Amino acid sequence: MYNAEKYLSQCIESILSQTYKNLQLILVDDGSTDKSEAICDDYAEKDKRVKVIHKQNGGNGLARNTGLDAATGKFIATVDDDDFLAPDMYEKLYKLLVENEADMSMCEFMYYLGGENVISSEGKNYPVEIING
Repeated sequence: MYNAEKYLSQCIESILSQTYKNLQLILVDDGSTDKSEAICDDYAEKDKRVKVIHKQNGGNGLARNTGLDAATGKFIATVDDDDFLAPDMYEKLYKLLVENEADMSMCEFMYYLGGENVISSEGKNYPVEIING
């Protein structure tokens, strides 16, 4: 993240409160100059699943690669600092991986504009699609 104090707590809470609990959260602070660093450190003190990496600003790609290098899990997900997740998103994605013996699982997203302003594809019944090759 970079200077994400406005959205950061909501993002982190949405990850830590997932119904799928077996996860590691790596927060890469890409040289923030706001309160993002302190917010990250507070979460790391409260929850052993949280690891924080503070680095000089190098851009989104380098920050993601830094997080990937530090990851220890079998599966990886990336989340932008201004995103937040449905409470059962990881549980559903993991279930699809296991049921289909898949290497990757993906889902749709919604735009949230604040308040009741949601642009969504929710309610559409997307079939599970298996892609080989």
